[in-house]
Amino acid sequence: MPPPTPAQTSAPTPATAVPPVRQADVLRAVAYADLPGWQDDDVREAWPALLASCGALAARMGWREACASAASVDPSDSAAVRRFIEERFVPHQVRNLDGSLTGTVTGYYEPLLRGSRNRSGPFRTPLHRAPADLLTIDLAGLYPELKHLRLRGRVVGNRVVPYYSRAELEQQNRLAGAELLWVDDPIEAFFLQVQGSGRVLLEEGKEIVRVAYADQNGHPYRSIGRYLVDRGELTLEQASMQGIKAWAAAHPGRVQELLQANPSYVFFREEKITDPAAGPKGALGVPLTPRRSIAIDPLYIPLGAPVFLATTQPNSTAPLRRLMLAQDTGGAIRNPVRADFFWGFGPDAGELAGRMKQSGQMWVLLPSALAVSAQ
Repeated sequence: MPPPTPAQTSAPTPATAVPPVRQADVLRAVAYADLPGWQDDDVREAWPALLASCGALAARMGWREACASAASVDPSDSAAVRRFIEERFVPHQVRNLDGSLTGTVTGYYEPLLRGSRNRSGPFRTPLHRAPADLLTIDLAGLYPELKHLRLRGRVVGNRVVPYYSRAELEQQNRLAGAELLWVDDPIEAFFLQVQGSGRVLLEEGKEIVRVAYADQNGHPYRSIGRYLVDRGELTLEQASMQGIKAWAAAHPGRVQELLQANPSYVFFREEKITDPAAGPKGALGVPLTPRRSIAIDPLYIPLGAPVFLATTQPNSTAPLRRLMLAQDTGGAIRNPVRADFFWGFGPDAGELAGRMKQSGQMWVLLPSALAVSAQ
């Protein structure tokens, strides 16, 4: 599963590198009757997540009226919630740029690691805060079409050059002094970076803290599962999170080689957990709702929008069709019909997330004022 981080690139690129995409290129207005399983979903379960999105979008043009009227809806009345959505939002089927309607749906979750504030005993693997020499550039002021891109680098003389890769950071000990916490398993630390956030049970005082995404080194995410498949170490079917962990346990001397196949590196910040039932904050800035929040590519799907997702359960053909909220993004979540399903916290959520790589279709629900004209 790719890390749920803001879109990024490793070095400055001209504005023409990302051509603007019109909504009409990827969205086609349809009827609710065209959404498979729409009537079967208990949309009340998505209501708290929808209200959370409204908390971030209510002041924006096109969202004000719908979000303001949501306050008058009885959240316990399934018919009222469905009626509100159908009257205020227009469904649009999401198309890929080649015209196809199907894409990949993966899963992510919030893991629990064991750690310490000090390097001692089994706690030898550091989690790092963002280093002082990491430069993050937002080009939206100059190039509005690049508003979802962040450039990462470092200054050398009078030039901005790409920031260090994972291998360079580790082999050259570039992050000394930036340690945030120490954990007891390098593979779990790696998958924490892949998930983008998690919780750590501290040895001192048995306190549980959240480590949230702070930044990234700007290098593209590369799948270590694909690395093992390409070298004949695992089959494609074995290259799940569980399969990779099993391979690492059987090959401890090659773990560093494996992890450095992915040049991306994620930095964290510590947060207190005020509500254990709430997920970490996603790219929208609101806590994720387990099984009702997804990560999307914001170049094509408006961040915060309701999305009806039609896919299947992990490693299964059983339908999984429900209203979701697009509240997060991901470093490897690219293309219009592409989603990362947030399963929640803990080992059960991790089991489902680690096995999820399904095909699916998506419909984004836009307020009537923002509906795309029929093509």
